[in-house]
Amino acid sequence: MLATAADVLDRVNRAVGHAARWLALLMLLAQFLVVVLRYLFGTSYIWGTETVLYLHAALFMLGAGYTLLVDGHVRVDILYAGLGERGKALVDLLGTLLFLLPTCLVILWFTWRFTANSWAIREGPLSVGGIPASFLLKTLIPAFAILLLIQGISLALRSLVRLQGGDSR
Repeated sequence: MLATAADVLDRVNRAVGHAARWLALLMLLAQFLVVVLRYLFGTSYIWGTETVLYLHAALFMLGAGYTLLVDGHVRVDILYAGLGERGKALVDLLGTLLFLLPTCLVILWFTWRFTANSWAIREGPLSVGGIPASFLLKTLIPAFAILLLIQGISLALRSLVRLQGGDSR
């Protein structure tokens, strides 16, 4: 039952991660356009540079949960690599419960009002001539925390299953 619940949670980040992959291509195309406009035509637009910034932020903030899902985050493997299956499960569980989940909750706590205020006034561009939607950029912060929370709960559930000697898939 725990593994099934973890599978449901994983689907959220798997879907977001697969969608976020396209942001890398869009960011590449936007940066290419900025460079072509600047060096071939001698012109630039602030909204073009901000588009790259927004896409870069979205790629990393929305992709963080997926990266945790596929075990792509940086880890200090000095001790972890030498541990058995149960030892790794215990480290994953404790790390998730003591560090990941509290950190995500703190991020949510401190950014929720900040983001809500930004939405309330439909906060405008970062720079004159920029994209008139910095409230969308700020929304990525709580989205990042929520996606990591979801994946952290999934990781904790899978760790519990592994500690009980079951197959966490």
